[in-house]
Amino acid sequence: MGQRTSALETEVSVEHVLELNRLDLGDLCDATDAAIVDGKGFGWLNPQPRDQMERYWKGVLLVPERQLWAGRLDGTIAASAQLQLPPRFNEAQAHSPHLTTHFVAPWARGHGLAAQLLDAVENFCREEGYSHLRLDVRETQTRAIEVYEAAGFTRWGELPSYARAEGKLVSGYFYVKTL
Repeated sequence: MGQRTSALETEVSVEHVLELNRLDLGDLCDATDAAIVDGKGFGWLNPQPRDQMERYWKGVLLVPERQLWAGRLDGTIAASAQLQLPPRFNEAQAHSPHLTTHFVAPWARGHGLAAQLLDAVENFCREEGYSHLRLDVRETQTRAIEVYEAAGFTRWGELPSYARAEGKLVSGYFYVKTL
């Protein structure tokens, strides 16, 4: 369901994605590329060839342990989040999925998409009976860190050589939230 967020009548919505049509796949690839270029999302440091990016997103939908959400701004996919469900054979950690690839394209920021995606994923986790949600983030992703901490996530650890960004090693922060 869409939500109006300003006097300019911008429509913002979030949906659990089970399939992607050609237009949505293109929008998702464009949003991903924009986030990569901006340095605020994904593990890639540079945009990937379009055919590789399309294969990646199509593959996400094929993996039963992956759940995909998309955020739309005026009908265009501008953001996403994935939930990595615990492996079926890991009973000890079956309570705690992992949020990953949560990003908003630079041109769509400031409309609440990041928080709405996070809410949708958390609601899904509660409905499915999960008690905790985990995530990790580069220290350079300061706005994402603000969103996670405002949403009640607790930082429980840090890895000094978590990732390479902008030519140097950066720390990563690990978070958890009790649902």
